[in-house]
Amino acid sequence: MAKSVDRAVGIDIGGTGMKAGIVDLVDGQLVSERVRIPTPEGAKPKDVLATVQQLLDKLGSDADELPLGICFPTIVKNGRTLSAANVSKKWIGFEADRFFEEGLGRPIHFVNDADAAGLAELRFGGAKDQPGLTILTTLGTGIGSAFLFDDALVPNTELGHLQWNGDSIERYAAPTAREREDLSWEEWAGRLQEFYDHVEFLFSPDLILVGGGVSKNPEKFMPMLKTRAEMRIATHANNAGIIGAASLAL
Repeated sequence: MAKSVDRAVGIDIGGTGMKAGIVDLVDGQLVSERVRIPTPEGAKPKDVLATVQQLLDKLGSDADELPLGICFPTIVKNGRTLSAANVSKKWIGFEADRFFEEGLGRPIHFVNDADAAGLAELRFGGAKDQPGLTILTTLGTGIGSAFLFDDALVPNTELGHLQWNGDSIERYAAPTAREREDLSWEEWAGRLQEFYDHVEFLFSPDLILVGGGVSKNPEKFMPMLKTRAEMRIATHANNAGIIGAASLAL
């Protein structure tokens, strides 16, 4: 192994699955197998903590002395989780940073999952040296977002919770809506188009990056989307959360 300062562990806690890996902080690449465990039903704090420990166990002794970053699908401010769209309501107002540090017996870095993905793209991917406003959207259990402006992250933007017909727009346009309502890819792309039209009207980004689980299949929906800004798949796709969380050690 390289010196620990050159590497860190990233853990990406999602509404459906939890993933982890060891990341080389020089080039922003995974240098271990990516391990994954389904998110425990209900995603309560004690169950999520136990699953994080299982992920660390799967990574083995190489991960023991490395810095640890964790990203999580809620608003995160000063180590507290302030929302709970796809996890237990127990996370609202929860001292998550302290909870994980005490439970794991080691210091951690803690951040919103889409913001972590944004950091990966900012430091090692498609938003590096990109002028103006880049908006990364993560399409998975919900819709996450990261605003990247002139090499800086603007945290906790939560575009998936823009109001749409009386509900969060992610209920209408996330990949889980396609599965839940048995939509064709074309039907779902039409909903995504409405989402991106709305985002472009509000924020006029210079670049839109698409990440999250569905980014593994860009050919099924990307050709049907039309945006004023350039749109492309995020460099690190569904590994961006792991890489960004680990990069907090920098």
